[in-house]
Amino acid sequence: MPDARFLLMESIKILAATAKHHEFISSCQIRMALETEDLALDPETVRLGVGAVLLDENKGKYFVAEDADGNPLACLLTIPEWSDWRNRTVLWIHSLYVLPAHRGQGIYKKLYLFLKDMVRKDSAYAGLRLYVDKRNTKAAEVYRKLGMSSEHYELFEWLA
Repeated sequence: MPDARFLLMESIKILAATAKHHEFISSCQIRMALETEDLALDPETVRLGVGAVLLDENKGKYFVAEDADGNPLACLLTIPEWSDWRNRTVLWIHSLYVLPAHRGQGIYKKLYLFLKDMVRKDSAYAGLRLYVDKRNTKAAEVYRKLGMSSEHYELFEWLA
């Protein structure tokens, strides 16, 4: 008999986010910034930013993990980066958030494998990338366990 965790994972659906997910995604982004970087975001700015993506897939695309009853449990944003070296698009994984009560159940793994499968099936894509705050060691370990590597590049940034 399968355990409850296996049954839960079998019932999780991954789907492209729609307008009905707007408030869920916005609240997740606010919570994520506070949890991971101790950064309090302006809710209206985040709501407008999420809405801009939902209206224009050129900016990115959100995906949501839902339970069997249609309750959202997690979300992430993919942002396309054109690679002239590969003549294909690399998808960046951004804004990943799993509700605290559902962490450690493999929901991110299911999202990641969904995206990896999507990339493998579409020759327009070259791969997946993400960045993680250096202090977020738990997340980094999850990414390593899924076969992702941090050996190739180091991220530098300037933000106004």
